[in-house]
Amino acid sequence: MLGALCLAVLLGYASGCGKPAVPPQLDTRVVGGEDAVAHSWPWQISLQYYSSGSWYHTCGGTLIASNWVLTAAHCISSSLTYRVFLGKQNLEVENEAGSRAVGVEKTIVHEKWNSFLIINDIALIKLAEEVEETDTIQAACLPPADLVLENGYPCWVTGWGRIITNGPLADNLQQALLPVVDYATCSQWDWWGSNVRETMVCAGGDGVVSGCNGDSGGPLNCQRDGLWEVNGIVSFGSGLKCNLQKKPTVFTRVSAYIDWINEKISSN
Repeated sequence: MLGALCLAVLLGYASGCGKPAVPPQLDTRVVGGEDAVAHSWPWQISLQYYSSGSWYHTCGGTLIASNWVLTAAHCISSSLTYRVFLGKQNLEVENEAGSRAVGVEKTIVHEKWNSFLIINDIALIKLAEEVEETDTIQAACLPPADLVLENGYPCWVTGWGRIITNGPLADNLQQALLPVVDYATCSQWDWWGSNVRETMVCAGGDGVVSGCNGDSGGPLNCQRDGLWEVNGIVSFGSGLKCNLQKKPTVFTRVSAYIDWINEKISSN
């Protein structure tokens, strides 16, 4: 396939953010993607829509507070009914231990979201109820405002996206190592050029590992000072092939939107 500034007051979680009860397994070399250790990314959610009597996975997202999820603007449609599934490992198992589905009270898409230029690709989902922190459901941390990670910083993309271009969605949550590609590199003409902005972060681009359809809205997980932050939101990639060389997965850079996130949460 292809979580440190915490909102401590908003989270309502005594143990804070970005510290999974089950640590992710990161000491293996990743080629493509691999099954994540169950519940090692406990802030990862599956955003699902209702159609013809069934629920379908459409995007990923990140739990950042007890009743708030961060995702991509392009994942949200005003015509659909959504639910958020938390604590999931296998999407095919409806009654999976440690998981729960929660309704959506409201969605907030960035006012300056531009689907043509793919800028300001960020949205918040307010859950219909607060969820209790458990070993399988925890929040990721938000990064400090304006943080820019250096070239090559090790981060991981997670999601249930297609495991190969035009292939099937993954059943089990996948993880893949995607090192950060700095703006100076990613904005070069033979990389993403002017399509990438400084409010974005690129990661990957080796032609082997990438995000793909179905990963949209999910987190770029980067660890700093022992805590996991959501430093990016899966936004776009190459339309030709998910893992195209010099076309890294492009994420909305969360640190560029901390003020927006805080304002929306505090006013809603």
